[in-house]
Amino acid sequence: MTSIILAVDTATENCSVALKVGNETISRCEIAPREHTTKILPMVDSVLAEAGLKLNQLDALAFGRGPGSFTGVRIGIGIAQGLAFGANLPMVGVSTLAAMAQQAYRRNQANNVLATIDARMNEIYVGGYQRLENGDWKRVVEEAVLPPDHFRPTLSEDKWFTAGTGWQAYPDLASQLHLETTDSGVLYPEAEDMLILAHHALERGEAVDAEHASPVYLRDTVAWKKLPGRE
Repeated sequence: MTSIILAVDTATENCSVALKVGNETISRCEIAPREHTTKILPMVDSVLAEAGLKLNQLDALAFGRGPGSFTGVRIGIGIAQGLAFGANLPMVGVSTLAAMAQQAYRRNQANNVLATIDARMNEIYVGGYQRLENGDWKRVVEEAVLPPDHFRPTLSEDKWFTAGTGWQAYPDLASQLHLETTDSGVLYPEAEDMLILAHHALERGEAVDAEHASPVYLRDTVAWKKLPGRE
């Protein structure tokens, strides 16, 4: 039987919650910088109500562990821990970068994905992923934070989809890689895509008790910054 997992993510400007019951995925998603603390719990209540479930009927709680906004990551893990403690649920941390790779697959059938997040302060978070036959992802570029002009991964494939805000913040980034890249249209991670990653993590025995759940910041602090065209 497939585990029933609730996923929550507030690591970037996007605020999202998702729950899969049988073949149906119920999700809520909103671009809401600085409003995560007021948005996320009503989203959780909404998806649970639609599914007709209570927290203690779930098998696990997944959360966006980062990287992303320092404040956003901290909010997400704090809320997720509170929910997990209350319902005695194990927790699974999911990489926001890997979640964008999964979203690129969901939207574009992308099997090779380079994911970046604008880390502000002239740096980006990066990670590279290749999809496996079982639907999980192999990390082929280690997750890191670095200046854009230092991102020069050695890759076995020459055709890649790009995902995340780093490509938007630094438009010349793709050309410096000397690869054939395709824009996946993915800007932010979404909780919906964390569900399958969390499922694979559960199968690998990677769930932890709530008190042992930990974020991945990659660096200490990150400031919010409005992207072009965003209010």
